[in-house]
Amino acid sequence: MSESAYARRERIPVRVMEHDEIATEVAGRIASLVRARANEGRDAVLGLATGSTPVGVYRELIRLHREEGLDFANVVTFNLDEYFPMRPGSIHSYHRYMRENLFDHVNIRPERCHIPRGDLPEDEVEAHCADFERRIREAGGIDLQLLGIGRSGHIGFNEPGSVRDSRTRRLYLDTVTRADAAADFFGEENVPPQALTMGVATILEAREVVLLATGEHKAEIVLRAVEGEVHADVAATFLQQHPAATVYLDPAAAADLTRIRTPWRVGDVEWTPHLETDAVIWLSRQTNKPILHLANEDYRAHHLGSLVARHRSAEPLNGQVFNALISKIRGKSRLPRGQKIVVFSPHPDDDVISMGGLLRKLVE
Repeated sequence: MSESAYARRERIPVRVMEHDEIATEVAGRIASLVRARANEGRDAVLGLATGSTPVGVYRELIRLHREEGLDFANVVTFNLDEYFPMRPGSIHSYHRYMRENLFDHVNIRPERCHIPRGDLPEDEVEAHCADFERRIREAGGIDLQLLGIGRSGHIGFNEPGSVRDSRTRRLYLDTVTRADAAADFFGEENVPPQALTMGVATILEAREVVLLATGEHKAEIVLRAVEGEVHADVAATFLQQHPAATVYLDPAAAADLTRIRTPWRVGDVEWTPHLETDAVIWLSRQTNKPILHLANEDYRAHHLGSLVARHRSAEPLNGQVFNALISKIRGKSRLPRGQKIVVFSPHPDDDVISMGGLLRKLVE
């Protein structure tokens, strides 16, 4: 399917690839920028992010430094955010994160690395945020800004309600954000209530923006960020207004995009048995009709004319999918009998939640 077909729904350029491929490509983009600026006798100014998603990018940059001589002497960095209050030496601090995941492994000078400080007295925070903005301007602005996205749609810590013209500031963290950080802090009650973050306007002033998202838990918010309307409730939607923003997703994070979930809605598709089943089930839900009651007109009215045409009419297609589903429900006779079965479960309740019915059938 063509990129123009995707653009009917996707309001930001999107690349879908495996996690290691994302790391290689994004690190390659950063390396090209660093080398180009060095050849021009200029600094490369990078905006950096934290969390689990960019770790692969940083590992690849370290490899490029060690094995291919990527020189960080002309690099200046500005990190997006930091918890408040937070001591720089804490295991939860983004100062420590950046040292452990990048800075200590390349030849970048400490005075060229800028991260918001979470250990300041409260009456110094506002001036510190203004100074952070000033330093970005004096560096010539950010060439490439690396971002992640939170389940609340935040970029940096720009939580729901952050406006487009917001600047580096202190704010309170959203409930979703604090809940997501709870495991790292050994309980939500230990998560700092506030953070310092670059503002939306600060981020949008970068010459290039790269957003990374991986994992199925990001799929829902990725859909809103990429295909939804621009709205302060989802700060990432403001990236739709950036002329050089790119979103990198692994297949799990991309799963809810129209091109993946319902590709027939954005163009022609190559029908497979699995895709046919998905389409019929989707149509049944859209029309609120039982599968066997779906008509030719239902298919044509929902961008599925090519599918029903393959089967000449709705009836044989409906029957095919219905029978396939029934065979799964009635497949008890094909289950193993009289054997020991080992079930692996990441958490004690995952097995019951995800496959409780199957476990009961196996016992019977």
